[in-house]
Amino acid sequence: GAAARPRVAAVPSRGGRPDLAGPSLPRVRAPVLLIVGGADAPVRDLTERAARGLDIAEIHVVDGAAHAFEEPGALEEVTMQAADWFNRHLVRAATRR
Repeated sequence: GAAARPRVAAVPSRGGRPDLAGPSLPRVRAPVLLIVGGADAPVRDLTERAARGLDIAEIHVVDGAAHAFEEPGALEEVTMQAADWFNRHLVRAATRR
């Protein structure tokens, strides 16, 4: 994971469970985008708590989406958010080298 590979420059996570990362989570130094469904309240709450243990984290909530993001337009929004996250953070990482 990103904790074991310090050269990772950006991590997007769709519907992931960062709360299950345990002691590895605070070692992640890459900026992490946590994308959760607005209708997935339990995972959203766990994600918000886990984000506090990350160095750089942002949460994006896809309104009306459940855990699998099967609703019309949900995966397209996830794709756009992840692409934007990479564009912002990979460019920044490339200029630091």
